[in-house]
Amino acid sequence: MLPGRDLLVRTLRTPESISAFSMGDWDILVRQARAAGLLARLYHRFREHGFAAAIPDAVRWHLEAAETLANKQAVAVRWELRQIRAALGGLGAPLVALKGAAYVAADLSPAVGRLFNDIDILVPRASLPKVESALMLAGWHAAGLTDYDKRYYRRWMHEIPPLQHIERGTVIDVHHAILPDTARYHPDSAKLLDRAVAVAGMPGVYVLAPEDRILHSATHLFHDGELPHGLRDLTDLDLLLRDAAADANFWPRLAARAEELELGRPLFYALRYVRRFLDTPVPDAALAAAAASAPGHATLALMDAVFSRVLAPDHPSCADRLTRGARLAAYVRAHWLRMPPHLLLPHLFHKAFLSPAQRPPKPA
Repeated sequence: MLPGRDLLVRTLRTPESISAFSMGDWDILVRQARAAGLLARLYHRFREHGFAAAIPDAVRWHLEAAETLANKQAVAVRWELRQIRAALGGLGAPLVALKGAAYVAADLSPAVGRLFNDIDILVPRASLPKVESALMLAGWHAAGLTDYDKRYYRRWMHEIPPLQHIERGTVIDVHHAILPDTARYHPDSAKLLDRAVAVAGMPGVYVLAPEDRILHSATHLFHDGELPHGLRDLTDLDLLLRDAAADANFWPRLAARAEELELGRPLFYALRYVRRFLDTPVPDAALAAAAASAPGHATLALMDAVFSRVLAPDHPSCADRLTRGARLAAYVRAHWLRMPPHLLLPHLFHKAFLSPAQRPPKPA
């Protein structure tokens, strides 16, 4: 193993270890945490456990700058959600914030130090045409996609093409489901919407119920083929699970909900890897129940080899000779889970050989 390869993971588990860090250790830690999108969350963790005084001044400004950016983004996300709600206010359709936007809106633990590329929302499939029209009137439009990509989104995916605001540049991903219709698993979006929880102080904005937001986070993480921030998303799950586990009946409810929504496999992977990477206190009984959805021994050994690499920060200090192959395997696996072979093979061929020549030119 390369020196420092798992430094960020070890530091997240045992923040007290920083008291013995050299400046070389700090240098690697900051680089890994920045690549993983975890600098601000790491700073919060140090202060939460009373170790802020152990941070050298030359390092502290990196952490403070990341925290400032995260705080600014949190304010922006809340404001954008209100603009989205205003744009959709006359439609009568529920607006459910997903992932990072939901954490910020509902002031959940994973909101601390969270960085954003876009805002994800879930709306009923029947409302999609009206929702898209209303957002376009408010300034959000699809941009930067080839005609093939636009058709791919609308025909196969669980969301419409990303919409970018023409003035502010903010991006919205509008979902009608959490997995494509062509995927192997088919969680019922109506069941998710039925149990959505209203956000205090943000009229008309909802988030998924506690079990559902955990299952969605797990599903997104373990069905995504490109994981530059996989460790960040794993820490989201860690925090969500720790908070929800304060309810003694949570673990049986989570298992039952996973079975109801056909999401037992991603839940198994989530519980396995949060405990392995972050020492999340997952009860043995909960992991044993989730293991009913586990793959066979050979497949699981392969997944361990893949996820131990792709969930690490996307930084050279975390890579070994198998990392590139693991990332390719994760990419192919994600598409294999999303699409049957007769759709997948032409799609991968198009993305590899035809799409690069068809991408719209970048503006000057």
